[in-house]
Amino acid sequence: MNNFKPYYAVIFTSTQSEVTEGYSEMAETMENLAKQHEGYLGIDSGSNDTSTTRSGAVGITVSYWESIEAIKSWKANTEHLLAQQKGREQWYNWYNVRICKVEREYEFKLD
Repeated sequence: MNNFKPYYAVIFTSTQSEVTEGYSEMAETMENLAKQHEGYLGIDSGSNDTSTTRSGAVGITVSYWESIEAIKSWKANTEHLLAQQKGREQWYNWYNVRICKVEREYEFKLD
């Protein structure tokens, strides 16, 4: 019997500005903080960036959560709120957030 339990994915898609100072450090700090947050399940991220600067690159980060309540709590975290503000003021030209319920998943792995 399958023991799969539905969970939620927060999909953060963005394009970055030319300002990159402090971005990597903040991203690492936020990931470490999220890992300690109740309801956190994991994270995946990627970018189409092939240059030495990230300006204009499209990035996607997907974080996984046990519940909508956990997502709301993370969004309201004080340190996360400050990172969000800096992101709007300095690091992003655009972003979009989607919250989805994952009801099924499967994977392939070549051994």
